[in-house]
Amino acid sequence: MSTAVKAPTTIGPESWKNRSLRGLKLGQTVIANSDRNCDIGRSTDNLPHLRDVLATLSNDEIRKYMREVRVVVAKLRESLLETNEEIKALTRGKEALERSLEHTRKDIQLNKDSKFIRITRPPVEKERDGADDLLEAEYSHLLNCKKNLELQLKSVQQELQCLESIRKRTFANLQERSRVLDILCHSLSAVLRPEKDILFLKPNRSQVEGRLSMVDPGKMGSDKADPLGPYTPEVDSLLGEATDVRNHSAYLRHELRSTIDRVDKLKKAAHKSVNDGLTQKVAETITLKQHINLGLGENRHALHRAQRWYDSTERAFGYTQGPEQYSDLKTCEHLDRPLVTVFQRHPGTQLPEAREIVKAGDGLLQSLTATSRNIGMLRIAERKLKDDKRSKSAAAGIDSSVIRMRRSKQDHRWCLGTAF
Repeated sequence: MSTAVKAPTTIGPESWKNRSLRGLKLGQTVIANSDRNCDIGRSTDNLPHLRDVLATLSNDEIRKYMREVRVVVAKLRESLLETNEEIKALTRGKEALERSLEHTRKDIQLNKDSKFIRITRPPVEKERDGADDLLEAEYSHLLNCKKNLELQLKSVQQELQCLESIRKRTFANLQERSRVLDILCHSLSAVLRPEKDILFLKPNRSQVEGRLSMVDPGKMGSDKADPLGPYTPEVDSLLGEATDVRNHSAYLRHELRSTIDRVDKLKKAAHKSVNDGLTQKVAETITLKQHINLGLGENRHALHRAQRWYDSTERAFGYTQGPEQYSDLKTCEHLDRPLVTVFQRHPGTQLPEAREIVKAGDGLLQSLTATSRNIGMLRIAERKLKDDKRSKSAAAGIDSSVIRMRRSKQDHRWCLGTAF
């Protein structure tokens, strides 16, 4: 029986195999060292991760700064809106003040025209009266009102200049603070949404005074003002000054309305007083004119009575004097008629007929002289009464024209001209 020959385990030499195995082990060791070094590098070398972290931190810081700047911008915009509304309200008050000043100047001119027209009264009616005193008092009141309104207008103009300066500064700071908001949402609702108790609305005219304002520098924290931060000291001082100027403007508008109301009441009272005085003067003048008419009637009646008496006396005087010639007398009128001649044959029988006739003639002559003098005086009195009546009519007409002029111009709808 034959036996099989066994094949050897390895054909190659052992050294050859060991050399390859050592190479494999060396490769594995190198791979393990490389992986271990990578793991160690990942845990110790953080440069790529640091950049991401720093970029995130920087972005967060930028966004935080922008959001804070946006709040500051919102405050500045609200301050700018409130300043604009205050300027509008104060401008309307200034226009009302200018209208009141123009009306006051027209009233002064009307007062001067009234006094000038009253100068044209007749000389006997130019004596100073109560209407002249009322016109002078009205003129003094109007001058005082004009001075007060001019001082108030000057204060309003200065306040408007302050508000305009604050508005320019606010707009400049708003533009400067808005330079970093180009890539950020500009919607103010996003800024104001957390503040549920404050609505960012356009200021209402009816709430200009005493309203709750967003512009409160204390909410930003005046101690947080930082020259390099979002809330700079310039913004802090600007918001504070703007608030003070607006409060002063609101107070000035309140004083403005009070001044205008007070001046209007004073002018109306003075105007009514003068009109009432002139009306009373016209009534008194017309009453005197009516009494003068009665006096003229009585004077005319007395003149007629005196004239009739004069005519009667003149006829009686002509009767006592007798005819101019002896032949014109009747026989019964002769002083040497037969009956008298026979009676006077005895001594001491003189009759008083001739003496009494002469005496009666002298009395009638005196009566004629007195009556003639009275007629002359009555005619002189009549002329004076007629002159006084004409003067009273002219004075009443002039005063009435002054009243009509003052009433027609009391609405101030007329041009003042170049008097002022």
